[in-house]
Amino acid sequence: MSTYDAIRKAEEKGLELVEVSPKAQPPVCKIMDYGKFKYERAKQEKVKRQNATQISMKEVKFRPKTDDHDLDFKIRNIKKFLEEGDKIRVVVSFRGREIVHPEFGFQLLESILKDLGDGVDVEQKPTHEGRAVSMLLAPVAKLKVKKPETVRPEEEARPLP
Repeated sequence: MSTYDAIRKAEEKGLELVEVSPKAQPPVCKIMDYGKFKYERAKQEKVKRQNATQISMKEVKFRPKTDDHDLDFKIRNIKKFLEEGDKIRVVVSFRGREIVHPEFGFQLLESILKDLGDGVDVEQKPTHEGRAVSMLLAPVAKLKVKKPETVRPEEEARPLP
């Protein structure tokens, strides 16, 4: 159909002629209400954005001489963040002469991992960066359990050849 005829036909129906595939030979066009099409597409994209999970990054800071009670409190916060699905950057920062013994920071991070148990996935192992030792934690990905396939009665009682 010629372009002129297609435009005239679209105007008769009160719609627009929209080019769907300009690179095709000949170009493919469609008669549609373009405003309604744009509105529905925007609605679909909004729903997709709402359903998308957003993972945020939390940071929990420690010092090499953090007391036991403070340590327990911060570990509870880390567990809460993991349950919410956030990633956590755990940092042990050193001041002054504390940097001479970075092994205290590594020991503290290992004890934190031991307290958290199996509910955590270590994305980045403890590393020494300047005046801090840090690691990156993420919640354990929940594996989907496959249901066992049901066996049909006729397959079950099949005689051997």
